[in-house]
Amino acid sequence: MTKKNNIVKTLFDLFLSEDTRLKTEKIILKVALISFLIHLAIIYLMKFDFINLSSNSELLKNPISAIYTPFSFILIYEVYLLIYYLPKSFTTYITKQYEIITLIIIRKLFKDLSALELTENWFEIKGDLQFTYDLIASLLLFYLIFLFQKQGKIKQIQEVNIKPFIEKFVNKKKLIAVILVPLFFFMALYTFIDWSSGISIVSNDFLTFQSINNLFFDKFFTALILVDVILLLISFFYTDQFHKIIRNSGFVISTILIRMSFGVNGLISTILIVVAVLFGLAIIKIHNNYEKSELA
Repeated sequence: MTKKNNIVKTLFDLFLSEDTRLKTEKIILKVALISFLIHLAIIYLMKFDFINLSSNSELLKNPISAIYTPFSFILIYEVYLLIYYLPKSFTTYITKQYEIITLIIIRKLFKDLSALELTENWFEIKGDLQFTYDLIASLLLFYLIFLFQKQGKIKQIQEVNIKPFIEKFVNKKKLIAVILVPLFFFMALYTFIDWSSGISIVSNDFLTFQSINNLFFDKFFTALILVDVILLLISFFYTDQFHKIIRNSGFVISTILIRMSFGVNGLISTILIVVAVLFGLAIIKIHNNYEKSELA
């Protein structure tokens, strides 16, 4: 058991230490900046006919859409942070899920912003209407995440005196986090290679938005559902308190709702995301009220 713990600790320090996080942050930010400049350069090279790519993609028509690329790398860093915070705080781990889906919407807004049709028939144009929905949803999600974080801080204050069995639960979460780092890395690599093999530079479908909007993240949230279920089952070994079981179960439902949003388009997708975060907020709010009543 000691040897196993030492291996987990070594891998945890390698993948998820504060030093590794800072190094990862610097690398991702540099890559994001370089990717933005490259994307911008391609757009202007195409605009002035220095290169010719047979593509109808909106991502290669307007300089504003170049912001889409660095946001994709920022999302990768958010995925890493989600794993990083998993052993430290379960509510922060869930918050990161909400932040990721919100950033996906923000990233989509940059793409849609470059293709808006500024006419009097704003609410009759499907693309403009969806932009409006996403704009409102991003504001709602931003505020809901703020409220969720406040409730998470209340919970942390209530759990200052950590019981010994909670430390065992934290060790289990560290093991899961160590497994998730290479798993998500290979998932991302496989998704990129699989997608790249399915496109052609001479095809009119090259870099189309629909082909990359949900790239990796539909599989990512599917994996998160499995992780959340595992955490839920492990938690049964350490607590039989009804409100904690409901809280953990509610977070699983919230993740499932987010995953379902990738399977639909338009307003329904946006509504599912907002409902998922709203449901998670309601769950943690009620959970904290249970905690207060027990302390009273």
